[in-house]
Amino acid sequence: MTQLVELQKSISDLVAEFGSIHNTDYVMQLITTSLELGTDQTSTLDLKIASSALKEMREAFAMFQPYTQERKVTIFGSARTKKDDPLYLHTHNVAKCLADEGWMVVTGAGPGIMEAGMEGAGRKRSIGVSIRLPFESSANSIIAGDEKYVSMRYFFTRKLMLVKESHAFLCLPGGFGTLDETFELLTLTQTGKGVPVPIVLLDLPDDRFWHSIDDMIRTQLLVRGLVSPEDLALYRVCDSISDATLEIQNFYRNYHSIRYIGKHLIMRLNNEPTVQLLEGLKSRFGHLCRTGGFEVVQPHSAERAENDHVEKFRLRFDPNRSNAGGLREMINFLNQGA
Repeated sequence: MTQLVELQKSISDLVAEFGSIHNTDYVMQLITTSLELGTDQTSTLDLKIASSALKEMREAFAMFQPYTQERKVTIFGSARTKKDDPLYLHTHNVAKCLADEGWMVVTGAGPGIMEAGMEGAGRKRSIGVSIRLPFESSANSIIAGDEKYVSMRYFFTRKLMLVKESHAFLCLPGGFGTLDETFELLTLTQTGKGVPVPIVLLDLPDDRFWHSIDDMIRTQLLVRGLVSPEDLALYRVCDSISDATLEIQNFYRNYHSIRYIGKHLIMRLNNEPTVQLLEGLKSRFGHLCRTGGFEVVQPHSAERAENDHVEKFRLRFDPNRSNAGGLREMINFLNQGA
């Protein structure tokens, strides 16, 4: 016990000496965990993985930091799509539309759909998070060398950054990697590990790539009870650029963001909730409340301390966290009434 106390004091002294650091408790936890890895029977390979992952996450966090207040949309899709493929132009055009509306476009920085998205958005509105592969260049020519680009060694850290920072997702047709990214995104949203976001599966007109996958979800997963009817609200299949962009833009028409504080979910809104809206919520979505109902509240002290969108209106409730699809349907209801 004495040794542990001495260790904690040494770490505390080190953090204090290093300079003015925010969230010092978490910094101390990182140092402690690193030292514990070194004293455990951790293999050299495992230490290498942990060290490399932490290093590249730090680089990615720093790269994204100046753009935390920007709305960002991540585009997933095949690296194999050729420039003369209609999907390439489709991706270019939808990315340009969103960039013109003030969105930044995040992609894996590779060729194909990723390059099309960055080409449409332009270098200034693009952010790239590439994976180092032996058979693929580090980045496409649009984002290579830009300060808004980072290269990563591990797929799991790359996927974290492609998902964590974005407020919307566009999934274009692709192979194993695209399907992996899309279904992990749906899983994160379904399980509450990710916040509610618009997820658009975008086809070409008269193409049935995502429509056929939606059919499979409905005829295989849904009928077997492997997903719930509400889970179908987590995504939308579109085949036109206008529908895709409207789906993304309208998601934030009234809804702004959420935050969990204790047992409560705080939902921030752009418009003040009316009595009629609260009655509609109670009638249609009361089942989303584990206890109690929906309340209009002022910003919590924790939100005020962090200046966390304190200007927004707020609803508070004790949520049933197993129904992310129902929460998405509630957001749609709030936006329709705006």
